[in-house]
Amino acid sequence: MVTDKDGYMHLIQYLTEHLGLFETPDIQNVSDDTVMELFEEQLSAQIIMVCGQNPSLSFAERNTIIREVDAIVYDLEEILASVANHRATPEQTLFITEFSGLIKNLFDQEIAKSQAHA
Repeated sequence: MVTDKDGYMHLIQYLTEHLGLFETPDIQNVSDDTVMELFEEQLSAQIIMVCGQNPSLSFAERNTIIREVDAIVYDLEEILASVANHRATPEQTLFITEFSGLIKNLFDQEIAKSQAHA
């Protein structure tokens, strides 16, 4: 659905270009959540919005979206392995929020395309 599209590859490239943001810990202003916890929370919230905004999605389509998000989380765990359990800084939190919104946009675009062809 999205993980096999160019847009997703560009987002992963965008993340890798900003890995430095995750490698410089800011001990003074860290959240209670780890980097991966924040990614998981933000992605979950975005996918709930996707499904809520598209009540006509079938059960199979919703399952496909969930499998895609699982694949995205797996990719993030691979890319961020060395920093996944670090407490997130405000800058990292902002990046994670923006990145998760971009992932939602990919799903929105794919759903719009599939509904236009239906």
